[in-house]
Amino acid sequence: MNILILGSGGRESAFAWKIAQSPKCDKLFIAPGNAGTSQYGTTVNIGVNDFEGIKQLCLDQHIDLVLVGPEEPLVKGVHDFFLADDAIKHIPVIGPQAEGAQLEGSKDFSKQFMQRHGIPTAASRTFTRDTLQEGFEYLATAGLPIVLKADGLAAGKGVLICLSLQEAQQELIEMLNEAKFGDASSKVVIEQFLQGIELSVFVMTDGNSYKILPEAKDYKRIGEGDTGLNTGGMGSVSPVPFADAAFMKKVEDRIVIPTVEGLKKEGIPYKGFIFIGLMNCDGEPYTIEYNARMGDPETESVMRRIDSDFVDLLQGVAEGNLHEKELVISPKTAATVVCVAGGYPGEYMKGQVITGLDNMRGSLVFQAGTATQGDEVIATGGRVLMVTSLQDTMFEALQQATADASRIYYDGKVFRKDIGFDLL
Repeated sequence: MNILILGSGGRESAFAWKIAQSPKCDKLFIAPGNAGTSQYGTTVNIGVNDFEGIKQLCLDQHIDLVLVGPEEPLVKGVHDFFLADDAIKHIPVIGPQAEGAQLEGSKDFSKQFMQRHGIPTAASRTFTRDTLQEGFEYLATAGLPIVLKADGLAAGKGVLICLSLQEAQQELIEMLNEAKFGDASSKVVIEQFLQGIELSVFVMTDGNSYKILPEAKDYKRIGEGDTGLNTGGMGSVSPVPFADAAFMKKVEDRIVIPTVEGLKKEGIPYKGFIFIGLMNCDGEPYTIEYNARMGDPETESVMRRIDSDFVDLLQGVAEGNLHEKELVISPKTAATVVCVAGGYPGEYMKGQVITGLDNMRGSLVFQAGTATQGDEVIATGGRVLMVTSLQDTMFEALQQATADASRIYYDGKVFRKDIGFDLL
């Protein structure tokens, strides 16, 4: 098979690493990719939202399957684009059509979906500019802290946790009246704050059957001890010790099955991944959010723990026979440490030369915000590299990934040395 991965981050690098190992993969293409993806396949400089360019690439290279990494092309309808075009509609796309991608593309849609299907989640209501006054009244009755979420895609920045009523009121005005997050905050979901420990559960589905992939926990804040600003993710660990068989049975029965069945009942076709962001509240799972794709940097840890042929699983999604495929999960622990640019998540440094990528002692480096400049690799993004280690114990995996992250050099490099310590 000739396979195309859309995306350029650490998630897509991990997909490429795993897919390149499959005997079912003849040629692998990554668009647009990064400086590191060329070691797994052919990198092509086409943007993820350039649907016409993607179509031409598929025709030129006789692509047999497309795996969509990021959320934006899914929400914009890349899968629908393929289905509507006679020249490429035969090519399976892994990732939901635009209607299913609304699970991530609209917080209001996903909350209403959860409520319709009895999926445990925080109490919430949605407001617009026209109902701002009602929003104020609702805030006055809500307990503190209170969560405000931009309805649409806001590059991971559209969720605010407000500690006072005054702060919540001001943020609501800025989101609705002043377009703090652009069109994404034309609607705002005001949500009850849940106290507990977060984890990410990943589901592959062909629209009928499903497989639950290894769960993971990611770390969002820039500073050690979970301090400072939220980021796109500073590291991840899989498995998660508190997500034992009894807890995961609750997740499957109360959340995974009602989600897959709910999509079927509503006639929403869904072939791809469902990322379920969960809160463990005293042993009970609550859904915080859905994503219509795999998470990043969780994918880097999850892919290291999948021992079966990933292309075989993707074929099962495409052909509707996922239930016949085998998913083998390693009992080992994977840990990922993210190296970011100086200044991130604010305005960050760019163009630094990266050295030491071949210094790894027991980890893989998945590149993200990188590019080649002559013979050198340079940093171009906020999240630059993901260092992932698979070891027998969590302590060994964390120790190895952290040690190997310190062996890479570029000006301004920042990484957390405490990823996973809360779980040890």
